[in-house]
Amino acid sequence: MASPTSSSGTDVPPVLPSIPLSPEPAHTGDQSIGALVRDVTTHVSSLIRSEVELAKAEVSSEVRKGLQGSIFFVVAGTILLFSLFFLFFALGELLSLWLNRAAAFGIVFGFMVLLAAVFGFLGYRRVRKIRKPERTITSLKETAEVLSSRGRHDGQEPAELNGRHAATAR
Repeated sequence: MASPTSSSGTDVPPVLPSIPLSPEPAHTGDQSIGALVRDVTTHVSSLIRSEVELAKAEVSSEVRKGLQGSIFFVVAGTILLFSLFFLFFALGELLSLWLNRAAAFGIVFGFMVLLAAVFGFLGYRRVRKIRKPERTITSLKETAEVLSSRGRHDGQEPAELNGRHAATAR
């Protein structure tokens, strides 16, 4: 695989293994089943590797764009956060027109602490709902089991699968 940058420092897309778009030369009929299986396995392996490389190239490009765009959101959020200081200060000054100045700023402080507690509680409830991806884990385990039994042609299933089928048949 080529490096992602050239000698001049510019970004170069990675070289991906390719699948020929033209038909391969026809094989003679005297090829053994083993040779045909080997060819199919090689082609499937090449196809899977190509798909994975393509997915990695696309995802990394999109993630890079997302990170660059998120910098602007971080800057905007930081400016907004510092601007809130002036909002609360103005609210304290407004309340000081009717109350003692210390009491007005104490009320604003209490309001800020209460607001922070509410948002902290909402964040805690949201984070507590995060679960592990059960369907993905199950799917990956099943794929691993199928791939581990790929070479068995004698009709025998792995012991784990026999046990699972026996348990579901009961």
